[in-house]
Amino acid sequence: MMAPRRLHRAAGAVLAVFLLVHVANHLAALAGVDAHIRFMDAARSVYRQPVVEAALLLCVALQAASGLRMLWTGRQRRRGVLAWVQAGSGAYVALFLAIHVVAVLAGRAGGLDTNFHFAAAGLHVWPFVLFFLPYYFLAVAALFVHVGCALRRGRAFVAGFTCAGIVVAGLIVATLMGKVVPVEIPANYLQTFAGIST
Repeated sequence: MMAPRRLHRAAGAVLAVFLLVHVANHLAALAGVDAHIRFMDAARSVYRQPVVEAALLLCVALQAASGLRMLWTGRQRRRGVLAWVQAGSGAYVALFLAIHVVAVLAGRAGGLDTNFHFAAAGLHVWPFVLFFLPYYFLAVAALFVHVGCALRRGRAFVAGFTCAGIVVAGLIVATLMGKVVPVEIPANYLQTFAGIST
């Protein structure tokens, strides 16, 4: 059986390719929502293939499970700021992936296209913006921090990766909120929050 750390890295390598495409997809929205959706349609032609999607979901589960196991088993011997930053950022990424994957699968089961509008809707309904703004921002920033720590190139490298993550996270959240390009959320996405908003 593969050791948890090797399993974590193997699953992470596969996910890194998908996440790079996913982050690029969100950044494509800087050119407008239509650009985001065109990019997504092209990417989906690959990652929505049943075998590819199943492999990605398996990697998410393996990555989160192995990461949380290492987080727990290494708690006594973890030393240094970077080790704790890596552990903390990894824990948040695992939490985000668990919530996000379940939300996307539930949205699809409910007949919604889980596109830009699905991701942005919660940022356009009060008070849900109070949850979704830090939820998305911290997810992107934590991903960059975690990858920066995992590459083990030193504090300056991690600091650079962190700064890049903060910039990318800010751009993605601002775009989802309609602060960069015009965004109009269709009613069927906003209705997801009907009855539970104040």
